[in-house]
Formats: sequence, structure tokens, C-alpha cells
Amino acid sequence: MTKEKAQARREHLQKMRAEQQRKQRRAALLMWGTGGLIIVVLVGLVGFYLVNQARETSLDAVSSVKYEAGKHVWTSVKYKETPPVGGEHNNYWQQCSTYDKPIHPEHAVHSLEHGAVWITYRPDLPKEQVDKLREVTSSTGQQDYMLVSPFPNLPAPVVASSWGHQLKLNSPDDPKLGAFIKRYQNGPDTPEAGASCSGEYAISTTADQAPLPPEPKGEQQQQTMPTESLAPQPSQSQQQ
Repeated sequence: MTKEKAQARREHLQKMRAEQQRKQRRAALLMWGTGGLIIVVLVGLVGFYLVNQARETSLDAVSSVKYEAGKHVWTSVKYKETPPVGGEHNNYWQQCSTYDKPIHPEHAVHSLEHGAVWITYRPDLPKEQVDKLREVTSSTGQQDYMLVSPFPNLPAPVVASSWGHQLKLNSPDDPKLGAFIKRYQNGPDTPEAGASCSGEYAISTTADQAPLPPEPKGEQQQQTMPTESLAPQPSQSQQQ
């Protein structure tokens, strides 16, 4: 009887150990399985965010066209695009700023040649969207090269333009607007990147306030006609 009891006890202990090992294996599998699932979910969420972010800021819809720079005229110009993105333009450029009324495209195109991005919007765009538009454009930190103005008969509620590039948008909230500004403001296709968008020869009036300036005559032309060499240049300390 004693041997039988001892044998039974050993068998009982073996069963207990085996059961304990099974429980430990199940716990380990559960822990690793849960951790793996969490990692898979996190990777999926990060991947979804990156893909969604890339889709929302994609600039595949940007239209591009080539224009020769430096074609200065004194007359009004009939442009192919609305608003224009290049071509002939007035000798004077538009002061980079925000305007409540339309500006002469001939001046604005000259600012595009200097690296500005021109954000135009339909005149009937709701005020809260106009305010949002100004908020978005002011957050770029590059106000020296930003034009904002209403523009009649736009093909979309909001249109972003730079020299040779244009993007049509339905709302100022579209993340593509910020992406466009970042890529094309003083971008690689800018004919005179970094040239002044302000200064003595910049026009700060809207189209209803002043007509296109007439062509100077004789000595007056030599004294008043703006040239790119007369554009304000960075000081030595700024260049450093």
C-alpha cells in the first residue's frame, strides 16, 4: 500500500506540473498574441495615416505650363489661364499683400516671376472662408512672397497660382493649399527667385483704384521705368 500511495502521489505531482506548464504556455501565447495584434494595429494606423496624409496633400492635380520670362509690356494682356500663371506682364510688380478687391493680373504675374504665390478666390466666397484663407496663407511664414485677392469668374472657389503652375481648390481648408505654397513659393521654376515683391516699383493699389500705369516718355522713361537691377537687394548682413 505504501508503494502504491507513493506512486499515486508522484503521478499526481506530474499531472500538476504538466497542468502548470500548459497554463504558462497559454499565458505566454496570449501575451505575445495580444502584443503582436497591438503592433499590427499600430502599424496599420500609422500606415493609414501616412497614406491618407499623402493623398490629402498630393499635388497631382497641379497643372503646369511653360512661359518665357522677362517679357515686360505697358499694355493690358489677354491671358490663356484664369488667373494667369505667366507670360507678358507689366513692368511694375504687385506689392505682395492681401487685397479685398481684384488687382491687375499684369502686375500680379510680375510678382509670380519674382517667386510669389498668388491665391485668388471668388468674390462671393463666404467671409468665414475668406478669413480661413487668410489664416492659412499667413501661417506659411513667407508673407513677403504671397498675394491674396478676389478674382472674378474663377473656375473654382479658390485657385493657387505660381509661375507656370496652378491648382484649383474647393475650399481654403484643403491641405493641398499649404502643400502648394510650400513647394512652389520661390520654387525651382521661378525665373527670378528671391527678387523683390515690394519696394519702390511695387504697385499697392487695386484695379478699381488705378489703371495700368501708362508708358513713360523720353527722359521720364529713363528715370521711372523699373528694371530688375533696381529691385531692392538683400544687405550684406542678410546675405551672410
